[in-house]
Amino acid sequence: MNAQSHIHNQICQNYSEIQTWFQSITKRLAYPIYSSYDIRDAGYKITNVDANIYPAGFNNICPTDKDTAVDLFRRYIQVHYPFDVKKILLITEEHTKNLYYLENVYTISNLISQAGYEIRLAFPKDIPEPILLESVTGQKLQFGSGFENSDWVKSFNPDLIVSNNDFSLSLQEWAQQATHPINPPRELGWYQRKKSRYFKNYNKLVDEFSAIAKIDPFLMRVETEEFNTFDINSESSRKELADRVDLFLKNLKIKYQQQNIDQEPFCFVKNNSGTYGLGVIKVSSSSEILEWTYNARKKMKAAKGGREIEEVIIQEGIPSIVTAESASAEPVIYMIGCELAGGFLRTHAEKSSTESLNSPGAVYKKLCVTDLYDDRMKCPRENVYGWSAKLGLLAIGLEATEMNIEFLRYTKAECGSI
Repeated sequence: MNAQSHIHNQICQNYSEIQTWFQSITKRLAYPIYSSYDIRDAGYKITNVDANIYPAGFNNICPTDKDTAVDLFRRYIQVHYPFDVKKILLITEEHTKNLYYLENVYTISNLISQAGYEIRLAFPKDIPEPILLESVTGQKLQFGSGFENSDWVKSFNPDLIVSNNDFSLSLQEWAQQATHPINPPRELGWYQRKKSRYFKNYNKLVDEFSAIAKIDPFLMRVETEEFNTFDINSESSRKELADRVDLFLKNLKIKYQQQNIDQEPFCFVKNNSGTYGLGVIKVSSSSEILEWTYNARKKMKAAKGGREIEEVIIQEGIPSIVTAESASAEPVIYMIGCELAGGFLRTHAEKSSTESLNSPGAVYKKLCVTDLYDDRMKCPRENVYGWSAKLGLLAIGLEATEMNIEFLRYTKAECGSI
């Protein structure tokens, strides 16, 4: 029996206890209005390899999932912001030329609008007058200044700010003047967020979940180590990283042998504070780091916004057995609050099953998580991928707690059940 079937069966058999455990944690945490998770299914394990608190790509989720998402947005806002929210300001990235990102913005704004809220779009910058942009499908979107003293915000007078800007830069000037509640909070942005903290919490939750589901935690963990003295221009730093990778791969090989897994271990070196698939390199041996070419070094030098990469994580590489039309694929799961909200398969015809698929040329295929509402027993992959995402959501909540991040005017509440 492969990992997916085994985990699925154990979840179904112990569902009541698992759900009680999940709900008991959600009621003491604050968690963001939305999030997304890249999942890898190797056959011998299924795990979460990336979490985005300000997700793009809502335009790619399953059409039936979008219908469900409307009610989930409404429920989240009503439960966690019980004061009378009527108007929402959506703060976005400034990707004015990325038509696909603009389609994502249109989708989010349309879902929130359908949920019964008036919505207006803004950039976290001072612009003299609103600008009109068009998405890849021709949807017209108007953006204004997100500063509260601008006519664009004053004439709207929002009750809540929802952010789709991942704050790779701190944007301190905008933050200092913002008085409205912001969700997700800016302080969870990549200017200070660490993947190492997230994965520490994720693996801890996997251990707890596995004890209740009665499975081996190996089946859902992703081994991850922090390397916080990274300097791509330093030969001694690269040598130290190579030594750490060598030990990391040796330890993985021992674990795989104990599990009777033939897979030759590999890993990824990833920017500890980054997104969009930037600052990520696959490594199969320590010698590869010592032999990094100019282009490889350039890839690991700077992240989004031109920030220097100063810390990295070494993370277990998870090959993917998932395919779509003969192309390598990985599931991506979206959540609204603590509820599964949507999904798709990210595919890439030019990448192998061991490479990162989050790169230019990716194509998105259908994966509907709301099928779980009809019959959980008949949806093993959605069930297992969904629980990996739910563990990720809890990990974000723990992350925010450790970072002492306040969700302004947010009311904590126990998650409902599917």
